[in-house]
Order: sequence, then structure tokens, then C-alpha cells
Amino acid sequence: MSSTPENRSRTTSPTPRVVVIGAGIVGCSLADELTARGWTDVIVLEQGPLPAPGGSTSHAPGLVFQTSPSRTLSEFAKYTVQKFGSLRIDGVPCFNQVGGLELATTPERLADLHRRAGYAAAWGIRGKIVGTARCKELWPLLDESIVLGGFHTPDDGLARALLAAQAQMERAAQRGARFLDRHTVTGIEREGGHVTAVVTDRGTFAADHVVSAAGFWGPVIGRMAGIDVPLQPLAHQYVKTKALPELGDHAEEASRPILRFQDRDLYFREHTDRIGIGSYAHRPLPVDPFAVPPYDEARARDMDMPSSYPLTEEDWAPSWEDCRRLVPALRDSAIEEGFNGVFSFTPDGMPVLGESRRLRGFWLAEAVWVTHSAGVAKAVAEWMVDGRPSLDVHECDLTRFEEAQRSPAYVRARGAQQFAEVYDVLHPLQPMEQPRPLRVSPFHARQEQLGAFFLEGGGWERPHWYEANAPLVDGLGPGEPPVRDAWSARYWSPVAAAEAKATREKVALYDMTPLRRLEVTGPGALAFLDHMTSNNLRKKPGAVTYTLLLDETGGIRSDLTVARLAADRFQIGANSPADLDRLVRHAPDDVQIRDITSGTCCVGVWGPLARDLVQPLTRDDFSHEGFGYFRAKETYIGHVPVTAMRLSYVGELGWELYTTADLGLRLWDTLWEAGRDLGVIAAGRSAFNSLRLEKGYRAWGTDMTDEHDPYEAGVGFAVRMDKAGFVGREALENRPESNRRLTPLLLDDPAHVVLGKEPVHVDGTPAGYVTSASYGYTLGRCIAYAWLPVLPAGAAVHIEYFGEKVPATVAEEPLFDPKMTRIRR
Repeated sequence: MSSTPENRSRTTSPTPRVVVIGAGIVGCSLADELTARGWTDVIVLEQGPLPAPGGSTSHAPGLVFQTSPSRTLSEFAKYTVQKFGSLRIDGVPCFNQVGGLELATTPERLADLHRRAGYAAAWGIRGKIVGTARCKELWPLLDESIVLGGFHTPDDGLARALLAAQAQMERAAQRGARFLDRHTVTGIEREGGHVTAVVTDRGTFAADHVVSAAGFWGPVIGRMAGIDVPLQPLAHQYVKTKALPELGDHAEEASRPILRFQDRDLYFREHTDRIGIGSYAHRPLPVDPFAVPPYDEARARDMDMPSSYPLTEEDWAPSWEDCRRLVPALRDSAIEEGFNGVFSFTPDGMPVLGESRRLRGFWLAEAVWVTHSAGVAKAVAEWMVDGRPSLDVHECDLTRFEEAQRSPAYVRARGAQQFAEVYDVLHPLQPMEQPRPLRVSPFHARQEQLGAFFLEGGGWERPHWYEANAPLVDGLGPGEPPVRDAWSARYWSPVAAAEAKATREKVALYDMTPLRRLEVTGPGALAFLDHMTSNNLRKKPGAVTYTLLLDETGGIRSDLTVARLAADRFQIGANSPADLDRLVRHAPDDVQIRDITSGTCCVGVWGPLARDLVQPLTRDDFSHEGFGYFRAKETYIGHVPVTAMRLSYVGELGWELYTTADLGLRLWDTLWEAGRDLGVIAAGRSAFNSLRLEKGYRAWGTDMTDEHDPYEAGVGFAVRMDKAGFVGREALENRPESNRRLTPLLLDDPAHVVLGKEPVHVDGTPAGYVTSASYGYTLGRCIAYAWLPVLPAGAAVHIEYFGEKVPATVAEEPLFDPKMTRIRR
């Protein structure tokens, strides 16, 4: 069907006009979710034939393992299981709940499965660690002599992706959606920064919203819209064996759990009397999305479909030997068919979702696997219809990548590494190795000279500790810090304890350059920021205010520090590119917003001797009376012009000193030289995180998100309900009483450490999960913050760490210096 002039010129509709590009599992799921919410003017365009158009959905093996280190991905997968389990086509269910089984053949993997079982308990997914005998019972074809145990998840299973797509297509069509195959998109029309239409080889379709759900063709569609889509398609090997008599004679497509042999990067599933096997063990095989042939051309090249390339036998051979070792029945079998299937990876392995600010009305729902498809579609539909998803999706927001992380070379390299690490045992602090270093602060050379151990965040090299401080470890007391287990000792050093102690007792320099800085100027700046945030910003220049960026439901979109440097000039300490995106979207014409992060830098000077270090370097009064807490001054430190803010994220006296990047090294050297006689050190983020948790300072995106309101997150002090008209005020005024809190816990045993995302058991039942955790070197206990039901101080709980129930106690805040005497002196 081609469009007509009527299609093109129609400008009125009971609901917004939506064009979805791609009729794979994501596009069909989205059409179903949108029409179910009343947006029925939906057209889904597909370049291939329906119902099997030739993208990744057409060849997907359909494995749905719900457990992930990401709570968001697990919630997406849980919804996919729930939804697909309710769908049928001609009586055939769209989900086969055979369960999942992940195997361990090494002690390291078995330990990791215990960690995964913890994730499952934290996110509300049924699962348990089972022994070798139970693994053999669930999968009789295994060679149990090499299996140490497994993780069994009875609610996982197989999604019949094409059937699920068809079922949702039919439901959406009954509500008014149209699905048009053999329509190749050739352009995206726009006017005034807003999308207006989708152009195809068979006509043009007017649109108020366009959603790219094109899978690995996403970058192609993005280019038409002038939008970068940070996605790298890669080919992944999948084969089917010949018929195996050992599988028995049964009519079901599959009856045994889907199987993961992650120690060899393999997975297995039944196809009635055959076994399907997928491998991530081979070298990354990147595919250029601009060179993928269309459906008919692919068929002419003897490809089954555009997403299916010939199997590269040389890559498969080692995996076949591993398969035959695990499943002896395969030793007398052979591969009947196989291919290299194309699907999508991003630099961080997460989907890319949301509306582009550069082209309003243009949405992405890309890099989504079948596992998460229905959950992603629900979130995007909520986002479009209601203005926000009901689930926190900041890990998937298309704004999360920095400009430096969007180059084709970066996306290709990181996407390939994501492929290689799909089944690796990864530590939560483990950074990618290449391309590094990418972003460095002006202090980087000095940090290297001090033996900095760098980890990475947002492309930035961030020192976590300095080997130059190793001699300070000898000054710690007996048993300080306690000996760690092998897992928590990775990407950690006892030097962090010495750096924390030095900060508490003397003075330390912290590189705060990677923290995002925005400049907001213009006649309307004050009114705009006061409306967008929760605290009172109507203060004289020189004031600094901690405030919240809320959404219309009262959820915490971010927390900010706002310094009023002049009547119409503000500097904001923000968290992510999403903060800039949100502010720019809402800014009136008389307000200008700039991201100044890359052109500036910051040193945190903190500790009881901070004033002794800084005061001799400036003519301005840095006394408590002359420079109060949460105040700002533009001054000079030696020869360097700085914006000084009396803030402390570590609970000690001190200042954040900002200057331009070209003067950063001079600022560092000036402070370092002046601090020699005071015993100044450079300190890293490992000590920083410990100190901030001792003070109970929240980290947005980890401790709180837009799923939480300020009062349950413990930051209600940053809300001024007597201020009229700020975003989220009405929702907070009418909010129901919450029965959950972000709760501080102290582990009872000084030798125990947890890292975050562990389940917390109350009265023997999982009741919540840890957000941030770190050893509190001043307190001599590990601190863990967790989302839990409201509990009194002193209540006993248990944190599950690698299968062990570690006792902890609910504590009162703040844990350290409750009267703030150390900061306000």
C-alpha cells in the first residue's frame, strides 16, 4: 500500500500520528503498547515481507534469561515473560516457560552464579543454586563430571519471537494500527526542529512522532534524521545439530531448560529432536549497517535473510569441541545448518531509548534484544503517552553518552568488546581497556607521577588511589583495614584507607573535574531555574544551593548544586548529559545554557587543614565568618583565577576550586607546593566514596532515581513546599505515604564487605536491595545503603553476599559528625 495525498496532508487526528520504523519484535510490541493506551493512529513501516521481515527477530533463538546486574534490564525481561506468556497464535503459546540453567565448570564461575542468584533475589526473580546432580537431572545429556553446579531459574524460557510479533501485530491492528511491509524508508522530513513525515519508496507518511525500531539498521535511519545512533551490529554464530536420538521422541519444541555454558561462551536450546547452539567465543565480526543488503538482494546472494550471513566454519570449530565435551551425545553428531546472525551492541551493552532533543518527535527504541523487547516497548509507550516511563531507564537514555563516546571508532571498539564480554565474569568496577585514555583532566600528568590507579567513567580517567601514598598504610592501626575477600579486593587497595584517614586528619586534593558543570545565564535564568528545581534559589549572588530536578510526578530526575555567581549567571553542578538535555528542552528564549565541563576543571581541597593551605594563597577572607558554608566567591589562588565554592562531599572543611582547563595544572601545582608542609596528599575516588557514605550523601542514579520521591530518598530537606510553581510540587503535595526508605545499614562484623546490588533479607525474606556500599574507614564498619520497608534504627537485617547471609543493623543518619562541626568551622 502506498500513501496518497490524503495520507500526506491529513493534519487532524484524535490521537497523535505515530510512524514506527521496523516491524520486528520491538516495533510490533510498541504498536501494541501504544494502541492499548489509546494512541491508535499508528503506522508501522517495514522494508521486508511480513510476518518474517528478515531482521534480527526473524532468526532470534528466543532465549529469555531474566537475571541481569541491571535492575532495569531485569524488569524489562520480567515484563516480556509476563506478556508473551499471555499471548497465543492459533493456540500456540508465544512463550515456553521451560526455565533456565546456567552452569559452572570452574570455581570462579560458581562464585559468580551465587552473585547472580543474589541479583535474582534483589530483583524479585525466582532462582536458586543447584548441585551437580540436579543439573544432570534437569539436562540429562550433560557430562556431569565437569559440572560443579548451576543456577536454576524456573520462570525463564523461550520466546517465540515471530509468533509474539504476529500476536501483537494482530491486536494493534484491531485497535486501528496499520502494518505496511515492502516499504523502504528513504528519508525523514522535519520542520522547525520537529519531525513531520517519513518518506518511503512507496509514499510519504505524515507524523507527529517517529520511532526508529529498526534494529541494526538503526544508524541508517538515524543518519536520515541527522541523529547519531551509537550502535554497532555484530555477527553471532548459531547452529543446529542433526537429529539426536538421545533427545527422545516428543512433540514439544523444547522441554528442558535453556542452557548456558558461560565458561566457554556457549548456550543451548532444544529444537524438538535437535539442539540449537549459539557461540560468543569467536572473534568479534562487526557488520556495517549501511552495507547490509535489502531483503530481496540478500536472497539473491543466497542469504536466508539480510540478518543471516554464512557460518564462518573456522570460527565455529573450537566451540564445537567445547560443545562435544559438555554434551557427549554430540560426539557422534554433526552440524546440520548454521549461520552468523546479526544483532546490535552499544558501547555499554544497554539499549538506546528516548526522544532526541535535536529533532523533537523522533524517538529511538534501538539495540533491544528479544529478552527485553516487551518491557522496552512498554517503557517507550509510557514515555510517549504519559511523559515518563514508570520504570527508571536512565541507564538506557539516549542522552547518556558523551560526545567523546559517539565517534564511529569508539562505538565500533566498545561494541566489539561488549560482544566479547557477554559471558565474562565482570567485576562491577571493571573498566573497558580500549580506547583509553580518552578524556583526562589537566592534572593527569601529575597523577601519573604519583602512581594513580585509574578507572574510567564517562570516558574520563579517574584516579581511585595513588601508590605514592602506600607508605601511609603503615600508619594505620592493627587490622585497619581488614583483609578483604578476593572479589571485593579487586580494583581496591588498602591505600584508600590511608587516603581517607589523611583527609580526616590533614588535607587532601581530589580531582573533581569529571563532575558535570553547566553555565546558565540570561535575564530569565533565575525564574527558570527556580521553576525547574525544588529548593529556594532566590538568594543573593554568592549563594550555593543544593536542590533537586524533579519530574511532574515528584520523582528525582537529578540532584544539583546551583551557585548564583551574579544576578543573571549561575553555575550548576549536575550529573549527566540528561540534565543538560532536560534543562535545554524547557529553557525560554531569554535563558542560555552551556556545558562548560570540558573547558574547566576542579580540585576539591578537603580536610581540617584545608583553610591553612588555601588562605595564604589568596587575599580574600577564607575564614568561616568571611566565607561561610554553601557560599561561592570568584577570587585568585596564587596566579590562577578561580571560582571557589565552600562545599564538601566528604564531610570535612574545604572548598571546590574551579578554573579553566588551561590553568588547571598551574592550580594543582600551586596547591601542592603550598601544602607540602601540611602533609597534603592526592586522594582518589575509593576514599571519596567511603567518606561520602559516612556522611550519608546520596549519589543520583545509584541511590535514587526518578522512581523515588525526595522524602523516601532522605533528601526532603532540599524541597521548599512554600515555594509556588516548581515542577513536581503538586505531585509531592498529594503524594501517598510511602512505606519504603533509603536506609543506612552497618554490617555487624568489621571484616565483612559488600559492594552493591545485593539483596537484603528482613525476617528471612528478600525485602530490598543495596544501592551504594563502601567500607567506612572512620567508623570501622562497612556501610550499605538499601531500599527497604520502613524499619526502626537497631533493626536486624541480613545482606546476601555470594550466598552468605551477612548480618547488618539499621543505623541512624548521619553516621559521622551529626552536628556538622567538622564542615562548619
